[in-house]
Amino acid sequence: MTILPSSPASVRIDAWLWAIRAYKTRSSATASCRAGHVRLNGSPAKASATLVTGDTVTVRMSGFERTLEVRRLIAKRVGAEAASHCFTDHTPPRPVAPALGLPQRDRGAGRPTKKDRREMERLKGSAT
Repeated sequence: MTILPSSPASVRIDAWLWAIRAYKTRSSATASCRAGHVRLNGSPAKASATLVTGDTVTVRMSGFERTLEVRRLIAKRVGAEAASHCFTDHTPPRPVAPALGLPQRDRGAGRPTKKDRREMERLKGSAT
């Protein structure tokens, strides 16, 4: 059983993102807000924006977007299990990465060596 601290009346969005462990530091959460990577109910959010239970927060990190619904306001950082009770993750599943094909050669790298050609043939599956 996890014990959460009492909910404050209002919480800044950067503090909440740090408290639920979306970011490692509060300053990185603030920088992400400044860069426009955080949206509150569809509009860009400043770091000082206050949250209300039921708000939708969209965070762009590492090339994909996470959509979080605020279930509980917390200002202090808590354990991962306790933090997971403070939001609902509505993020769609990531698309599966395409299978690796032939390696791409750098432009201007010249003709492949015999070893490179053999490896490309092996990857293609043709045994000549």
